[in-house]
Amino acid sequence: MNKKSKIAETGICTLAEMETLTGEIVTLKSQQRLCYAEMASMIPVSGSAYTYAYATMGELVAWIIGWDLILEYLVSAAAVSVGWSGYAVAFLHDTFGIDLPRAWTSAPVLWNEGQQRFEGTGAYLNVPAALIVCAVTALLVRGIKESARINTIIVFVKVAVVLLFIAFAVGFVHSSNWHPFIPPNEGRFGRFGVSGVFQGATMVFFAYIGFDAVSTAAQEARNPQRDLPIGILASLAICTVLYIAVSLILTGVVPYAHLNVPHPIALGVEATGQRWLAVAVEIGAIAGLSSVMLVMLMGQPRIFFSMAHDGLFSPVAARIHPRFGTPYITTILTGVVCAVAGGVLPIDILAELTSIGTLFAFVLVSVGVMILRVKRPDLPRAFRAPGGAFFVPIMGILTSGTLMYTATTATIIRLFVWMAIGLIIYFMYGRKHSKLRAAA
Repeated sequence: MNKKSKIAETGICTLAEMETLTGEIVTLKSQQRLCYAEMASMIPVSGSAYTYAYATMGELVAWIIGWDLILEYLVSAAAVSVGWSGYAVAFLHDTFGIDLPRAWTSAPVLWNEGQQRFEGTGAYLNVPAALIVCAVTALLVRGIKESARINTIIVFVKVAVVLLFIAFAVGFVHSSNWHPFIPPNEGRFGRFGVSGVFQGATMVFFAYIGFDAVSTAAQEARNPQRDLPIGILASLAICTVLYIAVSLILTGVVPYAHLNVPHPIALGVEATGQRWLAVAVEIGAIAGLSSVMLVMLMGQPRIFFSMAHDGLFSPVAARIHPRFGTPYITTILTGVVCAVAGGVLPIDILAELTSIGTLFAFVLVSVGVMILRVKRPDLPRAFRAPGGAFFVPIMGILTSGTLMYTATTATIIRLFVWMAIGLIIYFMYGRKHSKLRAAA
């Protein structure tokens, strides 16, 4: 895979989350990408944060982070599939006058945060979300080269569309929509105000996880020590500029209170009255979200593969397709579970789970960078995070931990339940079949 394809795979990520971007995300992602870039240049093998944790903090911590990454990639792809469904439905309506029934294009349940319970919506299944996951899964089973070529084309299309939106929608901005710039708190933590900024940053965090997926495919790169840091840091620069620009323009065109929908960019374009731009944005969003799913569903099977290679999962998870050379069993399994999740769960639940899982992974990667700087300063590093052994990693830990703390109670509980299930599996299977322990 060449550098161009690798940077393309980081993507511009989900357009459905652009409107909630905050300045805190930019600083935090800079710190975290520096840590990832250093780790990737030192340990250029598949597995991302799982491999980094295995090399620095041991098998148990590696299992915890690997299990966490499985949650991260699975629910992130499902969340993006829900956004894809929203844009696809809007595109069919605006372009062809086709209105798909809501009962088959939305989740059958939603989460009532105030009462802490699920409620029925009257819908049956988000069929478009499930179908696109199945299509992407089939593409990934065929191979990484085909996926990379398609992804490169998609990235050019979606970047062009984002630039079109910025250029044409800026003339429709009403500065009054930015006042107050931070809406006052409504009496509950996370409901606007400063706490809302932090909770919004926590929820939108999954829009930036594409760079992590770059490192999951490290072994498929020609020169990972050089290309991985370039891909990781280049994606940060591009995404930061585009996200901030789109966020400002979108909230300037449409009041923020109206943007809590799966297709906010389409809503913003509709407010401009530029019908041709609405169609272009919807096409770009559909293409862009497709590429994000491609990256996420590509990354997770490689986490399974790395863990199975170490004996922590069944050898079946490491089985390679005899013709396509891909981890097809785990790719299909991931796709099926993701399709179900995207079909039945609302986007807010999926986004929150993805974000808190990502933040947890970043904490451990930052700790790993510090440990290696202290214990193995002699190891060759093609890239070094600036500020010595402690500044950037500690700032990454503190900021990630703060955002985890501001997550909703239900999301934190779900993370703990998932991790508890993972520990049970580890002690019942992984620990007994570990190759590391067998060699000791």
